[in-house]
Amino acid sequence: MVEVLVTNGPWLIGIAAVFGFLMAWGIGANDVANAMGTSVGANAVTIKQAIIIAMIFEFAGAYLAGGEVTSTIRNGIIDSNYFTDSPELLVYGMISSLLAAGIWLVAASALGWPVSTTHSIVGAIIGFAAVGVGYESVSWGKVVGIVGSWIITPAISGFIAFCIFQSVQRLIFNTDDPLRNAKKYVPFYMALAAFVMSLVTIIKGLKHVGLHLTTIEAYAVALLIAVVVGLCGKVLISRLKMSEKPERQANYNNVERVFGLLMIVTACCMAFAHGSNDVANAIGPLAAVVSVVSSGGEISSKASLVWWILPLGAFGIVCGLAIFGKRVMQTIGKNITHLTPSRGFAAELAAASTVVIASGTGLPISTTQTLVGAVLGVGMARGIAAINIGVVRNIVVSWVVTLPAGAGLSILFFFTIKGVFS
Repeated sequence: MVEVLVTNGPWLIGIAAVFGFLMAWGIGANDVANAMGTSVGANAVTIKQAIIIAMIFEFAGAYLAGGEVTSTIRNGIIDSNYFTDSPELLVYGMISSLLAAGIWLVAASALGWPVSTTHSIVGAIIGFAAVGVGYESVSWGKVVGIVGSWIITPAISGFIAFCIFQSVQRLIFNTDDPLRNAKKYVPFYMALAAFVMSLVTIIKGLKHVGLHLTTIEAYAVALLIAVVVGLCGKVLISRLKMSEKPERQANYNNVERVFGLLMIVTACCMAFAHGSNDVANAIGPLAAVVSVVSSGGEISSKASLVWWILPLGAFGIVCGLAIFGKRVMQTIGKNITHLTPSRGFAAELAAASTVVIASGTGLPISTTQTLVGAVLGVGMARGIAAINIGVVRNIVVSWVVTLPAGAGLSILFFFTIKGVFS
């Protein structure tokens, strides 16, 4: 059936490009909004400022560090050997998966649900492969790992956020002189944030650009950056103009200003790392289609990217965030629990720390679930009454629905596309 690919090649690539843009648009509307939601909810930045920051750093991450080569089949979720004799089925399936995941992400974003873009595309790939090709073509062990991550990931990030926020409370806020203690301890928090964010950027954000650092080298570079940032932070904090009012509330406000500055830096790092890593959810299947069609049906584990694929994904992410990102930002930043800069910082640092832990252990992870778990952890540190249980319930339901929703839509589109081109 290679003749089908040769005859309809330009059409298949064009359709895949459109659906790949839709998927990237959904990633921008949903996942990027997650990364910036805590900064907006804590009033460290406005929604307009968050969109501008994310547009710059997401585009930079996706375009500069998104990679020249990408996995043709995300997460190794299906066995490519089952498509050797019928490569056109892989092409139809990847196109179907992009459309299915893109539609689901747009719908979830419209409802303000923070869902996992990775799980959306994985669910879609599972659907077309299991029904359209064969049950045994799916690596079901990896699916079990993904389902397990729904519990493990939020639990880890929630625990870390709880511990970070409790330490901030005890060392700074619950003391006789919060501002003096903030000047004393915040440089250490800045150094810790710089260390974790540097690791996130090196491990997740720069792994595609040929920066092949060993684990020890990566930690050494991150430690050096942490020391520099901590020392610079100490100098900057000493120069900040603070309110001279003796009231305790004014003291608290001064401390939150310090954490507000810190949140802007962490948000930029997370946006860069996210753009470089998650753009693969959109361009991976698209690259697979282009690779298989261009090679006349040959399937490889990696696909070189043609020049237009990365900019397409980066531009799609930016458009989705700018047009539709506000709703998910509202859910993460304001609807789960009330955030201040110090609470938002604890959540962001916990999420980044969990990403580092997951990258080191190979744990399948969703940025969305990591951040939601971290925000919940901060809320729990203030007591269960501080959490909007109804919003949390809706979020958990949306996570569970994501895999079957992506799978169902993908199956429908797969047989439709197969019928049109076969």
